[in-house]
Amino acid sequence: MQTTIFFPSQNTKTVNTSQVMTKILVIEDQEDIRSVIVEMLTAENFYVMDAENGQVGIQLLQAEIPDLIICDITMPKLDGYEVVSWSRENPETEAIPFIFLTAKASQSDIRQGIELGADDYLIKPFTRADLLGAITARFEKQEIIDRQTQRKISKYYNYITQSTSNELCNPLQEIMSISKKLIDNYDLMDKDEILKNLKEISSLSERLQEINPNKL
Repeated sequence: MQTTIFFPSQNTKTVNTSQVMTKILVIEDQEDIRSVIVEMLTAENFYVMDAENGQVGIQLLQAEIPDLIICDITMPKLDGYEVVSWSRENPETEAIPFIFLTAKASQSDIRQGIELGADDYLIKPFTRADLLGAITARFEKQEIIDRQTQRKISKYYNYITQSTSNELCNPLQEIMSISKKLIDNYDLMDKDEILKNLKEISSLSERLQEINPNKL
């Protein structure tokens, strides 16, 4: 079995500079490789969870949601393909960036992983710089997606707020107009006309209640 060798680089930049520790789940059945990855990521200020196979990895996913998953493909019990399929079928984990570790470098293997939902591949053996670079790229892409999503949410929020504001203003203006007419012409109106105007105010008030932003 081929052993992965990491080549430390003095020029490798630390990829996690936030105050809140970023969580990474490492799923790898070879203990020596897993230990090296965990040690290296811990040194980069990541909070690292590790699992020796896909079954344990899924159990950890169910207990604590990571920010990124690094997963070997060929493992006992559940392999990497089954792990990525499971993660993409669950709402809480479907958007987590997923990096495969593999000694398989064929186009068909890579295509299978991508089709199942993997975001990136690292071919064994890989260097420290390769791994950190892949992690950085995934987080940068995720930040772009998050910003785009936030812009869409803000756009829809502004649209809903503006629409609601217009809907509120129209019946409110009508209520004010009818109320003013009642006050100014009360002595000149008969009971039926007054009742008709009061019913209009009541109807408009119910409409305002239905579109009250506090009920959205």
